[in-house]
Amino acid sequence: MEAHQLALSLPATPAAATAARHHAVSAIAGWDAGLGTEVVRTAELLVSELVTNAVQYADTGSVSLVVCLDEAVLRIEVCDTSPVLPEPALPAADSEGGRGLFLVAALADRYRAEPTENGKRCWAEIDLPSKCSQDITCFLPLQRS
Repeated sequence: MEAHQLALSLPATPAAATAARHHAVSAIAGWDAGLGTEVVRTAELLVSELVTNAVQYADTGSVSLVVCLDEAVLRIEVCDTSPVLPEPALPAADSEGGRGLFLVAALADRYRAEPTENGKRCWAEIDLPSKCSQDITCFLPLQRS
């Protein structure tokens, strides 16, 4: 499988998450990489949560989204201008928000938030099933006569 990448900049507005989801899903489908529906939908939710968080806490301007696909990993990166790194915390039971990072942690195989020169980068990775695990013949023992 060849490597693929989507990179875009979005205004830090509430509409950014919708636009990011649309662009990411369209790009992933266009790569024709044979990713299953579960991987695509998980990526869609991760994009939505990371972009929504960036918009909520971005100081000004825009947020950037990068989605990279290589042989083994689908990586989603979102950068914004706030230097404050997000920390998961338990929201109140009646709170309408505050659960995004818990969703990211539950769905991604890895995720982090890192400082950058201009703010921060939050990323999440989804490990892709190997070709062998997608092909049932890999699990069948050789028949000997």
